[in-house]
Amino acid sequence: MEIGVIGCGTAGSAAAILLARAGHAVTVLERVAEPKPIGAGIIIQPTGQAVLQALELYSQVEARGTKLRRLYLRTQRGRKLVDLQYAKLESSWFGLGIHRGVLFQALYGAARVEERVTIVTGCDVRSLRRDGARTFAIDATGEEHGQLALVVIADGSVSELRGTAGETARDTPYPWGALWFVAPDPDRIFEPELYQVATRAHRLYGVLPTGLGPSGTTQVVSLFWSMRAQDLDVWRATDLETWKAEVRAHDPRIAFVLDAITSHDQLTFARYRDVAMKRTHDRGVVFIGDAAHATSPQLGQGANLALMDALELAEAVAATASVDDALDAYARARRGHVRHYQRMTRMLTPFFQSSSSFLGWLRDWTFPIANAIPPLRNHMIRTMCGVSRGFGRRALPLPR
Repeated sequence: MEIGVIGCGTAGSAAAILLARAGHAVTVLERVAEPKPIGAGIIIQPTGQAVLQALELYSQVEARGTKLRRLYLRTQRGRKLVDLQYAKLESSWFGLGIHRGVLFQALYGAARVEERVTIVTGCDVRSLRRDGARTFAIDATGEEHGQLALVVIADGSVSELRGTAGETARDTPYPWGALWFVAPDPDRIFEPELYQVATRAHRLYGVLPTGLGPSGTTQVVSLFWSMRAQDLDVWRATDLETWKAEVRAHDPRIAFVLDAITSHDQLTFARYRDVAMKRTHDRGVVFIGDAAHATSPQLGQGANLALMDALELAEAVAATASVDDALDAYARARRGHVRHYQRMTRMLTPFFQSSSSFLGWLRDWTFPIANAIPPLRNHMIRTMCGVSRGFGRRALPLPR
């Protein structure tokens, strides 16, 4: 088939590679003229690792990452809330802390050299035109691209194409976001874990060992600090040393990272959206990744869900002769898994990013209890690992 993929991020590049390796001719249309590795730390969970294995890219990504053994969360006063250890569920499992740019380099680099993939950059697709069983992608200049038997839309959470196909149920920006900063950690001050400190429901501090980054030979860590989007301008006008003192109060080890920050402009503010679609496909067009199901970062599953989307889509297309039947099969395969993470993220976010004093108090008293009860703790670990489909339901089998 002639297939168009809109967007060359995690979902788009992975889908392009897998579909091309199945024998299809794939054209990737990317709005950015020169895509580059940007971002901060993310965790590739066992689900995402399995997809990277299928893509034959895991060793490349793993070499620049840090293997994480647990997620640890406490209050600012030192009360342990959560201690989720991978080995409690499966001795061989771990999280892989990497810089988002490392994942981009691996996927985009592989897509660029894939024989049946053509990448067109600086192409801002604004709409689609259908002509029978074929679809044409129309860019901002009015130029048409296609005749495409299948269009995979993977242009991120702010996709402008959701009105062209499928059916959107929710598309709302979260009122909270996070400041991010990546700094060298040559002495490996921070242990191989995602370490977080929560202060009531309005503040979440975290630090994530992030491997070697897209380039270089020194270990780096990612600092994140939650904040309401409407407070960003106030923060920028606030004395930087005052903010640093507040961060140090959460974790004195972070002092050497803060010493590297001399300007507010060195920190990146990430905003998030809550996106859900009642129907992710329509007549040869399908949405995957954040374009279909963006969430807040509470469970850190965006990249992992995107990788699973790409693999499931390629498998459905390979197994079914009809494009529409393939997309129906894909939607069925992903529905339960994706909806579980959307529900969990939507439920958990107010406990960490809201102005509610009650929810902060409730979290501080109930999370330790859940962490101490093996069935509940194991459910939380499965959710962290990316394999949960809901409490009491069978775990998602990892791709082989």
